Amino acid sequence: MIDAVVFDMDGVLIQSEEVWDGVREAYVRERGGGYTAEVQRAMMGMSSTEWSQYLHETAGVPDEPDAINAEVVRRMLASYEHHLPLIDGAADAVRRLAARYPLGLASSSNRPLIDAALQIAGLAACFTATVSSEEVARGKPAPDVYLEAARRLGVEPASCAAVEDSHGGIRSAKAAGMRVIAFPNPSYPPDTESLAQADVVIRALDELTPELLDATD
Repeated sequence: MIDAVVFDMDGVLIQSEEVWDGVREAYVRERGGGYTAEVQRAMMGMSSTEWSQYLHETAGVPDEPDAINAEVVRRMLASYEHHLPLIDGAADAVRRLAARYPLGLASSSNRPLIDAALQIAGLAACFTATVSSEEVARGKPAPDVYLEAARRLGVEPASCAAVEDSHGGIRSAKAAGMRVIAFPNPSYPPDTESLAQADVVIRALDELTPELLDATD
């Protein structure tokens, strides 16, 4: 049976992949680096430590990784404070499941971005535990962030359902031993092989109900 639910954030609760893409592309080009579709896709799911290093070493940004990370996060926070792109049905889905299960969040976003997004959305109180991949050894598709979320919730990973949108996230949650509800990102859809690993695929967050999760048992 499902004892807890762990949400991804980017692409599941907020439509932020486009924001990340725009912010990082503008910054990389300003600093004389190269930004391509391959660079964008490679960074999906990476922790801040990983993507800032990647932009420095692979995309040719001359700044040191710590400086890259700090400036991108500053710009992301400014964007969220101006407008948080909450996905339709996200707040209702979180509150609906929080009424029955303890909720966790396992995100590749930086800690300040997680805290700001949940606060602005009015959802912070719904989550018992939140984890940024910068707080674990490896980012997605490694299972670390989901395993840590389960640990903080005090629940076995096999008793958790994860809600994910991306190829790296689906693989991460599945590697952690969780049941995976895939909500494919329409702008950056997961590949067919990753999507096939999901236990259930939904097309709208209105479909995310306790009854759906019960049916995955």
